[in-house]
Amino acid sequence: MLEGIVRESNGKSAVKALRRDGYLIANIYGKGLENINAAFKMNEYIRTVRNKETLAFPVKVDGKEMNVVVQAYESHAVTGNLLHVDLMVAQPGVVTHYHVPVVTEGDAIGLKNKGLVHIAKPRLRVKAAIENVPNKIVVDVSPMDVGDSRLVRDLAKIENVTFTDADRVSVLSVIKAK
Repeated sequence: MLEGIVRESNGKSAVKALRRDGYLIANIYGKGLENINAAFKMNEYIRTVRNKETLAFPVKVDGKEMNVVVQAYESHAVTGNLLHVDLMVAQPGVVTHYHVPVVTEGDAIGLKNKGLVHIAKPRLRVKAAIENVPNKIVVDVSPMDVGDSRLVRDLAKIENVTFTDADRVSVLSVIKAK
């Protein structure tokens, strides 16, 4: 379980001092809950997020355990290091928005015709309760040739989950390699 500390000060110098000590600045929030200004050890946070098997993962801050979902993050423009992360508490039964990763399955026919699979939307925005949200959205690309694409409306419907992206938005396509 990822353990963090509560930040007492939100000032610029305090944030800089925490970053210098190897901490990642985080805000934890949820519907009807008070916001928590927290900090996590950078390496532990990255290890936890990379190895998680579900969309939500457990954290412990100030003696409280909660399941959280990454809503947004900010990284440094040059180095790519994480600077800040927004974590939303995944409350059972509360319907809200989540970003679910898109994963391809199979080999497209277009790959033999000098094509490439291009994922235009690596994450789709869905609205549902956390217990109904899938860990990933799998799209079968085996029948796709060069020039074919899959739109949001072409995806299989998931029970109790609503796609909030427009139905005409392209999720992935097979494009001609240059």
